[in-house]
Amino acid sequence: MKKLLNTLYVTTEGASLKKDGENLVAEVEGSERVRVPLHMLASVVVFGAVYLSPALIGACAAAGITIVLLERSGRFQARIEGPVAGNVLLRRTQYRVSDAPAEIVRSLVLGKVANQRSVLMRGLRDYGGDFAPAESERIVTVVERLAHVLRRVNRAGLEAEALRGAEGEAAGLYFSVFDLLIRSPDAEMRFRGRSRRPPLDPINALLSLLYTLLTHDCRSAAEAVGLDPAVGFLHRDRPGRPSLALDLMEELRPVLVDRLALSLVNRRQVRARDFETRDGGAVWLTEEGRKTVLAAWQERKKEERRHPFLEEAAPLGLVPYLQAQLLARHLRGDLDAYPPWLWK
Repeated sequence: MKKLLNTLYVTTEGASLKKDGENLVAEVEGSERVRVPLHMLASVVVFGAVYLSPALIGACAAAGITIVLLERSGRFQARIEGPVAGNVLLRRTQYRVSDAPAEIVRSLVLGKVANQRSVLMRGLRDYGGDFAPAESERIVTVVERLAHVLRRVNRAGLEAEALRGAEGEAAGLYFSVFDLLIRSPDAEMRFRGRSRRPPLDPINALLSLLYTLLTHDCRSAAEAVGLDPAVGFLHRDRPGRPSLALDLMEELRPVLVDRLALSLVNRRQVRARDFETRDGGAVWLTEEGRKTVLAAWQERKKEERRHPFLEEAAPLGLVPYLQAQLLARHLRGDLDAYPPWLWK
C-alpha cells in the first residue's frame, strides 16, 4: 500500500523552489519561507508563475516526486515526472479489458450514483428544517429517481453505452437540485448548472479547482500501481486526457469534492468576495480564496472513513490509491469484480 505523503502547494506567484541538500526550499524575494525534506513529499503542485530550479526538478524526478503545473485559476498545464515503471502484463490486460469494459463501468457508475444519492440525503438531514416544502419534495423526488437509476444499472446485460447514458442521466438529476443545498447569504453564490473551461460563476470555479486536485491524486494513484492513466473504461480514450484518472474520481467526487464545496460555502469560509471575474466572464478564486480552499482540501484528506470492502479505516486522501489497487487486483484476476467505494 502506498503511504499517503504530503503534497506541497505553492500559491505565491514569484516564489522560487530550489534544492538544498535533500530538502526542497521555497523562497520569496530571497527570503526562505518553507523547507521540506524531499522524502516527506509525494508531489508538488504549483499555481501560476513560480521558478523551479533544474536541480530540484532532477531530484524530484529521481525520487518519484511529481511536479504539477497549474494556471493561476487552477487549470492543469503540465506534469513533470521521472520514468514510470509499470507492470507490462497489467497494462496489456487493462488495454484488452478497455475494449469491453461493461462490468467495470457498471461498478464505477454504481459507486458514483450511490454517493450522489447519499450527498442529497445528507443534505436533507442537515438542512431539512431550512427547506421550503416544495424544495424538500424536489430533493426527495430526485433521491427516488436516483434509486431507480441504481436498480437499472444493476441489471445484468447492460452494455457500456447504456451504462454511460445512465450515468449522464443521474448527473443531470443530481445537479438539478444541487443549488438547494447551498445556504450562503451571498446572492452570487448560486448554482445554475455546470460550466467549465472557463467556469462562469463562483460555485463552478470552486468545483473546478477541487476536481482538478482530485484528478491529480487519481492520476498519481493509477501510476503508482502500474496502470496507464490515459486508458479508461467509463471515459473513452482521447489524446491528452487521463481517462482512467477521470474514471477513478467519478465515485469519489460527490463526497471528497461536492461535500467539501458545500461545507466551505455553507459555513461561510468561502464568500463571494473570494472570487474575481476576468475578461470573457471567467470566474477565478482570489489568492486568499485558493489558500482557504487548499487548506480545507488537505484537512479533508486527513479525515478517516471505514472502507466498505477492506473493512478498515483509512484517510480519505488514501482512497484513490486503495481504489487503484483494487482495480489492479481485479484486472490481474485476484478479485471477481471491481468494488466501488461507497460513502455512508
